[in-house]
Amino acid sequence: MNLQLLGIGDLDRRLLEELRVQMGGVFRIPCEVVNGNLSADFAFHPERGQYHSSEILVRMQRQVGPRCWRLLGVTAVDLYIPILTFVFGEAQLGGRCALVSIHRLQPEFYGLPPDTQLLGQRLLKESVHELGHTLELTHCDDYGCVMAASHSAEWIDLKEPQLCDLCQQRVLQNTANQQW
Repeated sequence: MNLQLLGIGDLDRRLLEELRVQMGGVFRIPCEVVNGNLSADFAFHPERGQYHSSEILVRMQRQVGPRCWRLLGVTAVDLYIPILTFVFGEAQLGGRCALVSIHRLQPEFYGLPPDTQLLGQRLLKESVHELGHTLELTHCDDYGCVMAASHSAEWIDLKEPQLCDLCQQRVLQNTANQQW
């Protein structure tokens, strides 16, 4: 079983390769970038000028193979769900698919100069966060925990790229009787 990363839309493969190394270390599981690239065009909603993340998650389900522990989609498009203005990502609570977007993680979105190191840190934190949801974790009250809610990029910057002790215990409890 391994963690698989899937590029969605136009995305620099170097970003996926760097994330692959980091995610393998965080989850202590083999991680690979899967070949192919899913287009997000079908999920574009012109009335908002954004892409519906839930629709992309449904389509990602088709990509889950027998060796896949979790599938993380990474995209550069601007994501939303109907009840929110935007989302940094979305995941299937207790499921196998999660999705993150670099669109609003990039400093240049906020009129700042590009910073690949900051983008990489934010992407790692949001990726771990969304995969945490697949492990049945909900948002944490500890603002330093990667599972804390992120309402802005600045909130992401405050978090650590790992679970707090309580969230780690919850994962162990949630997965104790499950076969992966």
